[in-house]
Amino acid sequence: MSHTFIIAELSANHNHNLATAVESIKAAAAIGVDAVKIQTYTADTITLDCRNENFLIRGGLWDGYSYYDLYKEAYTPWEWHEELFHVAREEGVVMFSTPFDNTAVDLLASLDNPIYKIASFEIMDTELISYAASKGRPMIISTGIATEQEIDEAIAACHAVGNHDITLLKCTSEYPARIADANLSMIPAMRQRFACPVGLSDHSMGSTVPMVAVALGATVVEKHFILDRSIGGPDSGFSMDRNEFATLVRDIRDAESSLGTPEFRLTPAIEHSRLSGRSLYVSADIPAGATLTRDNIRCVRPGNGLHPRHLHEVLGRRAARHLPFGTPLTLTDLLPQ
Repeated sequence: MSHTFIIAELSANHNHNLATAVESIKAAAAIGVDAVKIQTYTADTITLDCRNENFLIRGGLWDGYSYYDLYKEAYTPWEWHEELFHVAREEGVVMFSTPFDNTAVDLLASLDNPIYKIASFEIMDTELISYAASKGRPMIISTGIATEQEIDEAIAACHAVGNHDITLLKCTSEYPARIADANLSMIPAMRQRFACPVGLSDHSMGSTVPMVAVALGATVVEKHFILDRSIGGPDSGFSMDRNEFATLVRDIRDAESSLGTPEFRLTPAIEHSRLSGRSLYVSADIPAGATLTRDNIRCVRPGNGLHPRHLHEVLGRRAARHLPFGTPLTLTDLLPQ
């Protein structure tokens, strides 16, 4: 049975309230996630304080924002990081982060950040990827806006500094994303094409997309987590609340359990069920020495008799003893040929 690494993405869902961030980590840990992820940037490290048309967002959840104002509202204060990592460790859950520039990588390295996540919109920043990968920790890279060449280049940037512990995430970079745009068939295709594990970073509503992803072999599932969508915030519109996320975790664990192992084997439960399958039975009294024919032998339920594969082998042979109607046929019931 595989174990999907489930990540609760906190992102901006603390609304600049440290107590909310701490409570979110504790709530996520309580519902059984493997990790809580934050993001490490400031508005100044991710964009320019510019409001010309290039820097204004048009359409979607953040329509009318400038990039600078959005990220100023959404960032996680750097002075919180040490406490948040400490809380996560106390709660027994992994915490890691997405850095958006080299100074963020340095901060995270000082906190013994165990995994570096590269966001979809940074996948072409191979300098950042290389610097994060140089820390020698596992890399998780979202591919939501990437071309095939850019994925190759991101992987190469990791390999160039000796880091081969890379997981790619299939991602639809829409907020929220439509289920019809998930294109989850790319998960096995990416696994084969890039020769590394592939998971899912999901911005759709509900559990459907993660369930299908797990069935297709996703090793990681990342979803945005919020205590309660009523608290609002930039990411609240596509985040799961604690009850929804708890259901997601249970559904993923059930999905893992249902996958089993790719081998032909009979469990004890199946062995018991086979007793209701078909086998060879005496369908009319057969005197000792009489010949077995289709008139007195049938393949019927239940499964206590001889396997049906032996039907043509037993037809025409003679009974070693009297076989009453309803007797499950065995090879010892037949005279030697």
